Amino acid sequence: MTLIQKPDMRPANPNFSSGPCSKRPGWHPDVLSDAFLGRSHRHAIGKAKIKEVITRTRSVLGIPDDYRIGIVPASDTGAVEMAMWSLLGPRGVEVLAWESFGAQWAVDVKSHLGLKDVKLTDAPYGELPDLNAVDFSRDVIFTWNGTTGGVRVPNGDWIPDYREGLTIVDGTSAVYAMDIPWEKTDVVTWSWQKAMGGEAAHGMLVLSPRAFERIENYDPPWPLPKIFRMKKKGKLMEDVFEGVTINTPSMLCIEDALDGLKWAEREGNVKGLLERVTANYSALSAWVEGADWIDFICADSAARSTTSVVLVVTDPWFTGLDEDQQRAGIKKLTGLLEKENAGLDVESHRDAPPGLRIWCGATVEADDLAKLGPWLDWAFASVKSELQGD
Repeated sequence: MTLIQKPDMRPANPNFSSGPCSKRPGWHPDVLSDAFLGRSHRHAIGKAKIKEVITRTRSVLGIPDDYRIGIVPASDTGAVEMAMWSLLGPRGVEVLAWESFGAQWAVDVKSHLGLKDVKLTDAPYGELPDLNAVDFSRDVIFTWNGTTGGVRVPNGDWIPDYREGLTIVDGTSAVYAMDIPWEKTDVVTWSWQKAMGGEAAHGMLVLSPRAFERIENYDPPWPLPKIFRMKKKGKLMEDVFEGVTINTPSMLCIEDALDGLKWAEREGNVKGLLERVTANYSALSAWVEGADWIDFICADSAARSTTSVVLVVTDPWFTGLDEDQQRAGIKKLTGLLEKENAGLDVESHRDAPPGLRIWCGATVEADDLAKLGPWLDWAFASVKSELQGD
């Protein structure tokens, strides 16, 4: 085959990882100079900074005033499991799964919590299950955006305003990047290292009035680790949602989260962030539509992720390889990109089909995504030529 000439222009920022994601444009370690380090997070200054993260989060995202917002341990995973361990049990559960994280929540519910009345509604990578068939008399758990699968729910229209069960949403690669109709949700979780390009190990937990009512009126039959406990003497621990954390947070990460939120405010809050995501996705999509060797894993454009964009190679030479050979070819491709510092961490998730996963969230730039495309063309052509022996 004919080799493609190596592109002349590289992305200014080649970081396209889907988690941890790129820092915001213009980020520099100096923005952390006011971090409250070497002091107690329980001091008034420390508590004020933690509370400021909560207050700015509510403002940037437009979260209703009667919803609680807390900073919790162990990233998004900890936040989701905290919610499941605290809330599940009073009624049947339906778990929606179309990628690896949704599947993991189903394992938690069935194998670790040991709940019996559990319905799994799943779909293969690249597809959504039938959302109109979901039973909202049950507690429903789902990922808003499948970080590893490249598929998202298009909107919240399929969720009734009045429902018997709770909706528990893993929103880690959707919040700050997709329109979340808060009134359709009872629990939403995420982590700073995704759409805001923050640091890891801290989770965010949003509870609706229905969710914290469940917490106050329900005692799970299993032991709750200390880091999962949100209730004391039958009442919600309100201080957890007012600047007092369950365990010690990193005040350096708190400062970084504040920097990200202030940047979001300068960009126009969630509306401005969504506009950046749209521009980023459009830049990558334009390249995909013009390439003859690759396509989106999700055929339905309405359900296609606009942040963790998953692509599969459609070239007949590649599809004729077995899975191990395909994964080896993708590793060669991403290795070439890394060697050229042209595109980093763009290999698909280990549980997904062999392919590419490219972050288009608000902290990357459309111009960089436009420059990435020709490098992908060059890298694929180089790998194909090498492996075919041309």
